[in-house]
Amino acid sequence: MGFRRWAGVLLAVCLLAAPAPAAAAEPGDIVFSVPSGTFQGSVAVSLSTAIAGAQIRYTTNGTAPTASSTLYSGAALSLTATTQIRAQAYVNGTATGVGGTGLYVARNFDAQHDLPLLLLDDYGKGKPGREYVDTAAMLFDTAGGRTSLSSAPTVATRAGIHLRGQSSAMFEKAPYRLELRDHTDDDADHEMLGMPADSDWVLRGPFSDKSLIREALVYDLGREMGMVAPRYRFVELYLNVDSGPVAANDYQGVYMLVETIKNSKNRLDLKQLEEEDTTLPKITGGYIFKFEWLAAEEPTLTCTGAAATCWNFLEVADPDPLNAQQKAWLTQYLQQFHDLLHTPGFNNPTTGYRSWINVRSWVDLIILNELSREMDSYLRSTYFYKDREGPITAGPLWDYDLTFGTGGFFGNDQTSGWQHQQTRNPQANDWFQILLTDQAFQQDLKARWQELRRGVLATTSLNARIDALSAPLTAAAQRNFQRWPNLSTRNIGPFVTNTSPTWAGQLQVMRTWMTNRATWLDSTAAWGGTVATPTTPTNPPPTTSPAGCTAAYSQTGQWAGGFQAEVRVTAGASRINGWAVSLTFANGQQVTQSWNAAVSTSGPTVTARSESYNGSLAPGASATFGFVGTQTGTNATPTVTCTAT
Repeated sequence: MGFRRWAGVLLAVCLLAAPAPAAAAEPGDIVFSVPSGTFQGSVAVSLSTAIAGAQIRYTTNGTAPTASSTLYSGAALSLTATTQIRAQAYVNGTATGVGGTGLYVARNFDAQHDLPLLLLDDYGKGKPGREYVDTAAMLFDTAGGRTSLSSAPTVATRAGIHLRGQSSAMFEKAPYRLELRDHTDDDADHEMLGMPADSDWVLRGPFSDKSLIREALVYDLGREMGMVAPRYRFVELYLNVDSGPVAANDYQGVYMLVETIKNSKNRLDLKQLEEEDTTLPKITGGYIFKFEWLAAEEPTLTCTGAAATCWNFLEVADPDPLNAQQKAWLTQYLQQFHDLLHTPGFNNPTTGYRSWINVRSWVDLIILNELSREMDSYLRSTYFYKDREGPITAGPLWDYDLTFGTGGFFGNDQTSGWQHQQTRNPQANDWFQILLTDQAFQQDLKARWQELRRGVLATTSLNARIDALSAPLTAAAQRNFQRWPNLSTRNIGPFVTNTSPTWAGQLQVMRTWMTNRATWLDSTAAWGGTVATPTTPTNPPPTTSPAGCTAAYSQTGQWAGGFQAEVRVTAGASRINGWAVSLTFANGQQVTQSWNAAVSTSGPTVTARSESYNGSLAPGASATFGFVGTQTGTNATPTVTCTAT
């Protein structure tokens, strides 16, 4: 894809339609005479309500109004400092209707920008630490390529903000977690610059990344490759932490407004695990977990076995809360996978790692980690997810600022060599290193790399992406490095960076490093050369029946004395109204639990019949059922047939 097309995509993201004026942050049944926004000098705000016979009680100190709060007299409130007015209607002393909040942020100047602006004011509470502080949040989108602090905000809401991150938290240009809140202090979902509405966001401030676009580049590449990556938009941030009006020196530079990683409809849409989901099949997902070397927070999962090979720092991000039964099930499941990897048969094409993981996602993660040489690859901010009855999938992508030659630790500034060979003590996991000893997995990597180099990872495509990402930031980058003049500083905190004195020079350094790295990966020392033709399928092929359906069996897990399997039933060329699948086991296996099918057993044969809700299938449509069974010793794949009814 050429530069013009990529630039058009990026500009479409940044130059959205003209913003509609924002009313109160959470108006409810209170009418504010002046919409939430910024002001200079003073502003007069009147309150009213359509609720008959109601009085209005309000606060200006951030607390929720009560029946004893200040009674609104009817005269306009004159504001000269940043203020949130929280108001509630009362009838005969009882709260009536929905309360509302108006936000008014004082400023002593105006600023014109060509990127969207995010303004945060924490009412003089000082620079945020690790605990949330109450904040007024206003987002100003561009119209006709321009916006300003005096524009009507597209979003104006109560919010909380706190410091986040590990090494990046030491920088004065710090990353933050932003939680949008409503009048009652609950989460408030807002659409942000075209990204789906949600309450949870992260502000990533590129600082050691002097290109400003390393993380965005990896997210874009991963998304086009088919991985899950958070959406983001570039903004310029003003953060006011003193009690005075917003001033020019509150400018914080270029930030990425990024979606958090969570299980929700518009983020990572997995089956939702409720606290009462403690039995099969619901307990099998969805889960999001991650390795956070030396930084994992509870709940964490403990590995059992040899300390030299056990995983460490494995944190569960979702569900939250994670109950004891779910924690035990996921721990056992991952322990079984971990133990399998440490057996001689870990690479068996039917019962080995391929029956446990989404191989493509793991391959693609390795490719992005090795191309970028992200300093903490495989060990920190390394996410996985497991949907209900699904495999362990690598992703979503997260935290890719120390990449493409920036960092200087564990060899990540070198264009030759492997990032997965870095050693840290104690290790986070050895899963990737074990997979990379399998010749078939290596062939998968080589084939996928060579495929991507003909498309999304071709040198011309990579350069076009850099052009498209950087072009809209040209003026903002100049403002950013006026605020943070670190281009010629070699050590940014502990990290080694290039000292090219211009932003354009920093972009070129990144291009050159990336090109050289890809060239090394193209060599026969890495993923170049001939790709062998696979000789063994990942799972047995589906068994065809002349009666109008096929059934494909796959084993999704195995442990000492037991296993889990899934069967996918697919209709043939004609609609079917029901199905029956027969599985004949040769090694004495027994089915103990099942779902999405009515199961009966006769000797070595198990028959699974469709339920009322999944039997009718259009031509080519599919349904799945699953089961857990017991086994001793050999666990050969059963003979499978499907009959349409």
